[in-house]
Amino acid sequence: MTQLDRNAIYIRMATADDIPAITAIYGHWVAVGTSSFELQAPDEAEMHSRFAALMEKGLPWLAAMRDGALVGYAYAGLYRPRPAYRFTLEDSIYLAPDAVGTGIGRPLLTALIDTCRDLGCRNLIGIVGDPDTNTGSVALHRALGFEPIGTARQIGSKFDRWLDVLTMQKVL
Repeated sequence: MTQLDRNAIYIRMATADDIPAITAIYGHWVAVGTSSFELQAPDEAEMHSRFAALMEKGLPWLAAMRDGALVGYAYAGLYRPRPAYRFTLEDSIYLAPDAVGTGIGRPLLTALIDTCRDLGCRNLIGIVGDPDTNTGSVALHRALGFEPIGTARQIGSKFDRWLDVLTMQKVL
């Protein structure tokens, strides 16, 4: 019998059944981090609504699984709603707190990039809130070919701090 790799990561399309785990992961980062500029974590109903909106548009939402547990997710939404932007998507990626730094981000974002390319996406935009703190996200995006294209300075305020936003682009 072959021993299973306990660190194996399985990436699949997310389903509505994943929303409780997704809500918990995102809620953690809203509460303690600056990667999201939301001030209050959305509840499961709101996350279901966000999920359904992307599914209706045929956009990808991926789930990273390890040992049967959802340990991260990534999705791509419209960069802007106007039709001329239809070939440009914006990525979002979040990992469970105990999954940060364990090698899940790279295959998850790679799978999202590949999925977006397969959908005919021309550009993928990464928006990194508070890039001076969220260095892992910046490094991950750089490692996968995203280039910085601009920083909006002190554009958001959270935890009594003014925060920058770094915009990164990958031409597919």
